[in-house]
Amino acid sequence: MERVKRLARRIDPTRYKRLLSQTMPVIIETEAENERMLKVIEKIMDKGEGLSPEEEKLLKLLTRLVEDFEERFYHPRDASPLEVLQHLMDSREIKQTHLWEVFGSKGIASEVLNGKRGISKTHARALADYFHVPADLFI
Repeated sequence: MERVKRLARRIDPTRYKRLLSQTMPVIIETEAENERMLKVIEKIMDKGEGLSPEEEKLLKLLTRLVEDFEERFYHPRDASPLEVLQHLMDSREIKQTHLWEVFGSKGIASEVLNGKRGISKTHARALADYFHVPADLFI
């Protein structure tokens, strides 16, 4: 059964090459390149669960490139989880209202961002998904 699933999800090299040539992924070295890759990731994710095997493979590649960049450039070594969150919000011009859904309520978002409440593991995972960064940045 597992073998059948793997065979059904084979990558078509021609389609994958086409996606690669359209996207032109690179090792991300600037904020502009990072933003470009994030837009492509967002566009792919907007398609929902019906991604082709080639799109899934490209999504994994782009996500890894963004994670690597953000780990190198956004991960303040001695910053608290709240400072990391504030830095990510500032650098991406994210407002508190954008995070209400991530935290599940306006009140929790406010408490976390004002330092009155810590970031739970559940919220750390949700923030990691939202910002496309490793969850351990928020723990």
